[in-house]
Amino acid sequence: MRQSFDETTDPSFGARHLPLLRERLAEQGLDGFLVPHEDEHQNEYLPEANDRLAWLTGFTGSAGAAVVLADRAAVFADGRYTVQMRAQVDAGQFEILGLEGKGVSAYLVKAPQGAVIGFDPRLHSPDSLAALRKAAAAAGATLKPVEANPLDAAWGADRPAQPQAPVVPHEDLYSGESHASKRARIGAAIAAAGADAAVLTAPSSIAWLFNVRGGDVIRSPLPLGQAIVKADGSAELFLDPAKVTNQLPAWLGDDVVLKPSDALDAALDALADHKVLIDPAQSSAWYFDRLEAAGATIVRAMDPCAIPRAAKNPVEIEGSRQAHIRDGAALSRFLHWVGTTAQETLPDEREVAQTLERFREETGALKDLSFDTIAGAGPNGALPHYKPVGDKIRRIEKGSLLLVDGGGQYLDGTTDVTRTMAIGEPTDEQRRMFTLVLKSHIAMAVIRFPVGTSGHQLDAIARQPMWMAGLDYDHGTGHGVGSYLGVHEGPQRIAKAVNSQPLLTGMILSNEPGYYREGHWGIRIETLQVVTPPEPIPGGERPMHGFEQLTFAPHDRRLIEVSMLTPDERVYVDAYHAETLAKVGPLLDGEALDWLKGQCAPL
Repeated sequence: MRQSFDETTDPSFGARHLPLLRERLAEQGLDGFLVPHEDEHQNEYLPEANDRLAWLTGFTGSAGAAVVLADRAAVFADGRYTVQMRAQVDAGQFEILGLEGKGVSAYLVKAPQGAVIGFDPRLHSPDSLAALRKAAAAAGATLKPVEANPLDAAWGADRPAQPQAPVVPHEDLYSGESHASKRARIGAAIAAAGADAAVLTAPSSIAWLFNVRGGDVIRSPLPLGQAIVKADGSAELFLDPAKVTNQLPAWLGDDVVLKPSDALDAALDALADHKVLIDPAQSSAWYFDRLEAAGATIVRAMDPCAIPRAAKNPVEIEGSRQAHIRDGAALSRFLHWVGTTAQETLPDEREVAQTLERFREETGALKDLSFDTIAGAGPNGALPHYKPVGDKIRRIEKGSLLLVDGGGQYLDGTTDVTRTMAIGEPTDEQRRMFTLVLKSHIAMAVIRFPVGTSGHQLDAIARQPMWMAGLDYDHGTGHGVGSYLGVHEGPQRIAKAVNSQPLLTGMILSNEPGYYREGHWGIRIETLQVVTPPEPIPGGERPMHGFEQLTFAPHDRRLIEVSMLTPDERVYVDAYHAETLAKVGPLLDGEALDWLKGQCAPL
C-alpha cells in the first residue's frame, strides 16, 4: 500500500525542538525566527526533508507558519486546520492562531522593540516579506536574512536526505505539445515582457515546460530543480545529477543544457546586465537578492508557464476525461463496497482508504495517489483535511456519515473526488444538510459566465444555498488541478479570497462545497470540471463560458431529500447519473454494475 497510517509527529515536538532552535538562535545573535510552511520551491506539499514547520511544532497541515521569539512562540493556520492544529500542537509551547486577517504580521507588530528576528530568504517570497518587514518595523524590530538556517542546524543529523527521484520523459501523446514548441512559446512570452531570460523555480513549471516528470514531492510527479529560459527558447536546466536518467539528455535535445544544481549560483551571476523575468509569488526572495547583486535588471511578472500550464490543450483535456472514467469505475466499485459489505462489517478508516486504493491499483494504470486519502468517519469527517493516522483512526458507525476524499495520478490525468455516504439509515438532519451541499454543488456545475470572470466572482454563487440557511464552509469552493501534475494548481481558484485571474478555456477546477458539524460528521461533494469555450446562449447577447463535468461517480441517493430540489436541480442530478452510468457502466460487471444502475436511476 502506498499510504501510510502512522503518526509522523506528535505534540511533544514543540517541547523537544523549541529549545534546540532557541540555542541556535542565540548562537547567531537572533531574538527570533520565522518558520513558513513553504520550502525553497514554495511547495504546498513537501518532501519530508523540507517539512520544517512539522518538525518544529508537530502540525502537518499544508498551509501554516510559526514565529519563534526568545520567550514565546505562535503557530498559525487557516480555517481548514483549526481543529487539527489544536490536536497536533502543544498549546503550552505555542499560541495557536489563525492566518485569517493579518495573521503573522499582526503577531510581529507586538514583537519586542529592538528584537532582531531572522528569516531564511530561500523560504519566503519577496511579496510576503514586504508585509512582514513592515509589521516588524512598526514594533521597532528588525527582520534579518540568514545564510545558514538555524532550524536546519537544530534538526541536524536526524533530518531526512533530500529526495532524488529519477526525472523521466513525459511523452507528447500525453502532453499534447512538444517541449520544443513550449519553449518557443515561452521564449516569445519572455521577449514580449521585455526580458532576455526567465528564472523558473516552480517544480510544476519545470515538469510542464520540459515534458518531464519526477517524484521529489509527495503524491505529485514533480522534480525539484530550476531553469533559466532565454527569449530564443533555449534553456539551462539545473538538477541533482543523481536524478538524471540515461534517456533524459537525448529527450531534452541540444537546445537544453543540463547542469548540476550547484552550478545555479554562477549561472545567475552570469545574468549580469540582462533583463530577467522572475515571479515574486513563485520564487523566493533569495533569487531576487542574488540577481540584484549580480547586476541584473529584474522584471517582476507571473511565471510565463503558469497560464499555458493551467489552460489545458485538447489532448490534455481528453486525457483527463479518460483518466476520470477509469478512476470513476474504481470509485464506483468502492462506493458499491461501502454501500453493501461495509454496512455490515463496519470497517475502520484504514481499511476504507486501503480498499479505495486497491480498486485504483486494479485499473493497472495508477502511478500514485494524488494525495493521501481522507477517510473521515463520523466526527473525523468534520475535519476538512483530516488524515487517518495512529490512534485517531475510527470505525464507521451506524447512524453516521463517511466522507472519503481521494484521487489518483495517471499518465493521462490527475483526479480528485469526494463522496459522502450514509452508514445505516440517515437522519432527516443529515439528509437536509447533504441536500443543501448538493444544491451548492449544482449551482457551480451549471453556471454560465462571461469572458473575463474570475473564480472569486463565482464563489458566492455556490455558497448562496448555504448562506440562505445560515451556513457556510471555511475553505475555497474550488482549486485548480494539473495534468499529471499537482492536485492543487494555480493561478485559478474559486474562493472568497480575492483572485483576479480570469477562468480560461481548458482550466480544470474542483467544485467542492461542504458542511462540517464539529464533533459529529462532515459532508463534502467534489467533482472536477473543465472550463468550456465561450458559446452563445439562445436569446442572449454575449457568449458564455461554462463547465464540463469530468468526474463521474454516483451520489448517495439515500442522502438526497428530493423535496428540497428544484425541478431544474432534479433534472441535473438525473442527467449526471445517466451520464455516469453511460460512461462508467461499461467498465463494471456483476453486482457492482447492478448496484450502479440502481444508484443512477432517476430520482
